[in-house]
Formats: sequence, C-alpha cells, structure tokens
Amino acid sequence: MTLAEVQQLATGATSSVVFVLVLFIGFCVIVGFTKLKKTAGNAMVIKSLDEQMTHKAMEYLAPTAPRGPADQLKTAELLEAAARK
Repeated sequence: MTLAEVQQLATGATSSVVFVLVLFIGFCVIVGFTKLKKTAGNAMVIKSLDEQMTHKAMEYLAPTAPRGPADQLKTAELLEAAARK
C-alpha cells in the first residue's frame, strides 16, 4: 500500500466520521429545539404529554396531600425513624 493510498483512505474515513457526527449533532439540536415550545404557564419545557395536549400547566399535589391507601410518606419505617428523632 502506497502513501497516497493511505492518505486517501484516511481522508475518506475522516470525512465519513465528520459527516455522521454533523448529522447526529444536527438531529439532536433540532429535536432539542422542539422541546422548547411554550405550552402552558411560564415554562419553556414540556413536562408531560397531558400538558402538551391540553396547553394547561400541570397541577402537582402538595407534600401533605393524601396519596391513596399506600401512602409512601407514612410507611412504618419512616414513622419509626421520625419517632426516634
């Protein structure tokens, strides 16, 4: 293999790698910009599919709100640890 062939091979491989990187980075940037559509409230990022569809900001539960029959904030282990403090 001559020096010219090695240089041609290296140039071809480098240009292929650069092309794939530009394609991948471009795709990531375009997909990233689509997340910055303003849908609800003052946020620039879509937090859920529901927010995307209804264009209303999500209403989150307060930390003290009951969470059904299996309340993870009031497990026996956590209540026991709180009692020890």
